[in-house]
Amino acid sequence: MTERNEHTEPYEPTEQQISEAWRSAAHVTLAPGPREITEAAPEPDDEWTLPGGTAWVYLADAKQGLTRPVILSDGFNSGPSELDFSWEVLERGPYPLISELRARGRDVVLLGFDERSASILDNAHVARAAILEAIARRKGQHPLVVGGFSMGGLVTRYALAKMEHDDENHETKLYFSYDSPHRGAWIPIALQSFAHYIRRLNSAFSNQMNSPAARQLLWQHIAEWGDSPETDKERGTFLAELERVGGWPAKPKKIGVANGVRSGEGNGIAPGERAFHGRGLAITGTHLYTQPAGEDQLVAQLRVVTLRKPRIRTSGLPEIDGAPGGTLEGFGILADELNKIPAFIGLGSTADERAHCFVPTASAVALRDIDTHEKLYEPFADSEKSELDEYLCASQNEGHTLITEELCTWILDRLP
Repeated sequence: MTERNEHTEPYEPTEQQISEAWRSAAHVTLAPGPREITEAAPEPDDEWTLPGGTAWVYLADAKQGLTRPVILSDGFNSGPSELDFSWEVLERGPYPLISELRARGRDVVLLGFDERSASILDNAHVARAAILEAIARRKGQHPLVVGGFSMGGLVTRYALAKMEHDDENHETKLYFSYDSPHRGAWIPIALQSFAHYIRRLNSAFSNQMNSPAARQLLWQHIAEWGDSPETDKERGTFLAELERVGGWPAKPKKIGVANGVRSGEGNGIAPGERAFHGRGLAITGTHLYTQPAGEDQLVAQLRVVTLRKPRIRTSGLPEIDGAPGGTLEGFGILADELNKIPAFIGLGSTADERAHCFVPTASAVALRDIDTHEKLYEPFADSEKSELDEYLCASQNEGHTLITEELCTWILDRLP
């Protein structure tokens, strides 16, 4: 029993205790959509086991069988695709896309991958296998619709282009992308540096940021917390391979939608503002900031367990966190997951700003690069020519790959 006037030291858990508590309670990986499901997806009418993935098939009419397939590719995350989460996003959000497709006589093929963070080039083999399977199982000659959400739009873009390059008939009349980063995606350097700084305690976040898919998707990447941001060589290799097969499929009509506006209006996230800070004993001193423009700009101060407080600075980057485009709650996800860890471990945190731009509008509609303030924020007319044949931008900046009536009905109206 402690006497009232007896001095007691605050409890300080060891690194091993922190690591074990983290592993059992939190899973810090960045991805859009819900972190939990409300209920399981209904049983599919068919399930195709593919090399490197799975396709779950929901027929418009079970008596008719597969007649008008629409292949919807999953996007970026860590680990295997999960049917329940795909259903939650596509059917139980603001707009029931799967039901609407089936009501229009389309057979929905949900394409998942064994590893969503694998190379886009590797997962394109899964997409090719799904396309060939759909052709083989289809009754009649109705052409395919093939596309995907986020990274899934790049996986299917490359798969279709490569099939044409290799003289394979994909029998696809319409390709679509849904907020796909055709010109690159963005995860704040502050978040990437934190991911790598905590690797010794829990490597999941760092592994996701250093995965082949992340290196290929991200416009700017760091592999270690102290690195200078750059375009990763794996992105260069992917873009060169994409160009080798023609860049885009030539045979289908190519359409895309963006979860951001074309007016140039930002999402309201100011540059250089604190977006995250640690409150618990083991993380006090950590501050992550939204990306400012200019030279030698502070984007993070890192402190976890030890007394060291290294500062991370960047130069020459635009104010991209506030740019028009689809947003991701990267800072919010980090704080939410850390707050699942018991408070006595000392990792309690606050997200002062939950979200940041993830896929700028200009990238999602394949209009221009995203490396300057002007390219990110300059407005453009809906008639301005891009690498897509036709595109639609959302009327407001909203969550990345949010399934909305506005964007989905536009796609549905263009189905062959």
